[in-house]
Amino acid sequence: MSSRVPFITAATMEGKGKVMGFLGWIVLGLIAGAIAKAILGDRAAGGWLGSLIVGIIGAAVGGWIGSAVFHVGLENFWSLQTWIIAILGSVLVLFIYGALSGKR
Repeated sequence: MSSRVPFITAATMEGKGKVMGFLGWIVLGLIAGAIAKAILGDRAAGGWLGSLIVGIIGAAVGGWIGSAVFHVGLENFWSLQTWIIAILGSVLVLFIYGALSGKR
């Protein structure tokens, strides 16, 4: 009997919910950051590059808050729930970053 742990592949995840890959997280965060920057406009501190990086962090924060507080997390890349959570998380992080950096 082998004691090796099998790799989790897309085939083994069938029916257990799909998980976004690392590249999907990056793309989701970049787009969510751009949308959050457009929503906040001049109130968002930093330039576009900073907003995109904060968007990646915001997508992770939004997913964490959504799963911890509301028991809804980030599903797959094309899920509307995932996009709403990521954008709201990005707006929140951009707002906090702007408040801490003194941008008015």
